Amino acid sequence: MLARALGYLARREHSRAELQRKLAAHAESPEALSRLLDDLEAKKLLSDRRYAEVLARRRGERFGAARVRQELLAQGVDSAIVRESVGELARTELQRARAVWQRRFGAQATSATERARQMRFLAQRGFSGEVIRCFVGGGDED
Repeated sequence: MLARALGYLARREHSRAELQRKLAAHAESPEALSRLLDDLEAKKLLSDRRYAEVLARRRGERFGAARVRQELLAQGVDSAIVRESVGELARTELQRARAVWQRRFGAQATSATERARQMRFLAQRGFSGEVIRCFVGGGDED
């Protein structure tokens, strides 16, 4: 089970809850799995904080803070760690939303239908309504 856990961690960062789910079928007992995870955390091979930072950095390029927050919470990361990691994303949300919008659309909407489509796209990516309205609605301010 240790070799399997190290293999998972060698490929990418995992949250404790995610790694626990993956290893549960291979564990002799829940207590043995818990001890293994505690040992990995003690050796700093497993860290929810590091996982949250990596995921926020990687997913933050394409998604808004709300979407990243939801993903981290779904992976069982502590809400205090999530708040800290997503706080960084919230400060740069306007620039990131503009970059995502620019790659996808490149030009201001000329009709209400197109504007709604652009706004829906960014909302599905997890960007806040305030940020979306800031430049899709025509109020592009730096």
